[in-house]
Amino acid sequence: MTARQWTEFLVLTLIWGASFLWIKIAVRETGPFTIVALRLVLAMVAILPVLIRQRVGFPRTGRMWGHIVVQGVVSTAIPWILITWAEKHIDSALATVLNGTVPLFTIVIAHLWLSDDRMTVRRVGGLMVGFVGVLILVADDIRFLGSGDASVRLVFLGQLAILGSSLCYAASNVYARRHFRGVPPVFQAFYTMLAADALMWIVTPTVEAPFTLPALPITWVAIAWLGVLGAGVSYLIFYRLLHQIGPTRVAMVTYTIPVVGVTLGVVFLDEALTWQLIAGTILIVSGVAGVSRR
Repeated sequence: MTARQWTEFLVLTLIWGASFLWIKIAVRETGPFTIVALRLVLAMVAILPVLIRQRVGFPRTGRMWGHIVVQGVVSTAIPWILITWAEKHIDSALATVLNGTVPLFTIVIAHLWLSDDRMTVRRVGGLMVGFVGVLILVADDIRFLGSGDASVRLVFLGQLAILGSSLCYAASNVYARRHFRGVPPVFQAFYTMLAADALMWIVTPTVEAPFTLPALPITWVAIAWLGVLGAGVSYLIFYRLLHQIGPTRVAMVTYTIPVVGVTLGVVFLDEALTWQLIAGTILIVSGVAGVSRR
């Protein structure tokens, strides 16, 4: 990777690591569907000047629109809703660490879909180490599922929701690499968000009726961060890196996102720093290192 790619990689780490903190803040007042719908509007506003300046046109074929809709749903709408809903029930630090499993899912899907990103013995070893970390994080909640405690079930479902979002991200990374080669990053970022947001505004007024806007200033600050930086700026960087260095290597941004997210959650939200969280973080990051190194 070049110096510029490493710089962009670091910026992604800081933006996305902090995003879990802001999601936790926003979801205290507002429903997950409303947060995602508003976040996407702000993200598109942030990207639109770049789209105009680069004179990027509209998708011209039904096939391309089909790919855009699939990518918008799988890479944005579904995982953002899952993560935002999950953070109503689990700590932002735990959500950050579980989100770090994206490269572990990516290597499996890339092996099946791409001819230039194959599974190796080292990657299999990294995959196993990473998922041991996941088991450590969720073991206690699995053990107490039979207790009948509704809060335990919600915590466990929140963990599954984060893992589901990771699976979506992994699939969309590989899908983009396969179907959007040569497509400008701003084109892919803007139109996939447009497709996702169109779906959100159809669904949100029904799912979270009556629809209301946030009232607290801190909630708007959180949504602005998530939209302008957490989606707008970061997606432009992400899609450029995705096509330059491939889905498995760009997914290694999750090396340091858990460290950033855990630190912010513990410092600013007084979240617990347990041995399971520490051990799970170490194992997941180690597993990601194993699958991403070349």
